[in-house]
Amino acid sequence: MINGWQWENAVAGSAAGLATVSFTHPLDVVRTRFQVNDGRISNIPTYKNTPHGLFNIARAELQQSQAEVSEEQRGARTHSASCVSCRSRRPGLSLHQSCLVSLCTNPVWMVKARLQLQTPQHGRPYSGFHDALRTILKEEGWRALYKGLVPGLFLQVTHGAVQFTAYEELRKFAMNIRIGERKNRIANGLLDSFDYAFLGAVSKLAAILLTYPFQVIRSRLQQRPGIEGIPRYMDSFHVVKDTARVCGGFTEV
Repeated sequence: MINGWQWENAVAGSAAGLATVSFTHPLDVVRTRFQVNDGRISNIPTYKNTPHGLFNIARAELQQSQAEVSEEQRGARTHSASCVSCRSRRPGLSLHQSCLVSLCTNPVWMVKARLQLQTPQHGRPYSGFHDALRTILKEEGWRALYKGLVPGLFLQVTHGAVQFTAYEELRKFAMNIRIGERKNRIANGLLDSFDYAFLGAVSKLAAILLTYPFQVIRSRLQQRPGIEGIPRYMDSFHVVKDTARVCGGFTEV
């Protein structure tokens, strides 16, 4: 049974996710387009770097991107609230709950990816979330909403595991250093807010670097099929094989 304290955490997580997504959404759009662009897709513009991508998207597609922002905010609220609710319960359930979150939110992230990859070069652009969802169901069936689910599950589980493990190990290391510097003080209170912020940033960076290939695989699986209706990639193994052949790996994506 969900008590009041858990609802407070869910609301706080939703608000934090909404604020974060609203602020970082332009960068997320550029990242997604970099992830799927291998130089062979004509309807996805090629950007030299992140500032160049931001400038061109703002100049050519600003109005269109508003639909993408609202949809990603919806996904972020659901995802953040679910994750906060997971952390407030027993740790032994975290793996199962992470999988459940991915199952429930994958259709939202699927539509979000389609909208982010949509450019004026598309012959039949989606007008918004509901049109995208209706078109996907009509043209590709309900299974299309779960494209990228397998790498999404790996991403959901491994990202949190790497981040929390790195954070705890770094925290222990920092505490040992402070204890050595201040032998006459107990361990509690040796780290301040700046230390915790720094540890959190470093652990997050480590998790992103190690799990980034799963993001690339998921984005490439979720892109819209061509005019003939044939998906560009059939499964995760196809993405890995084709990316390694064309791009030499995931480091250049």
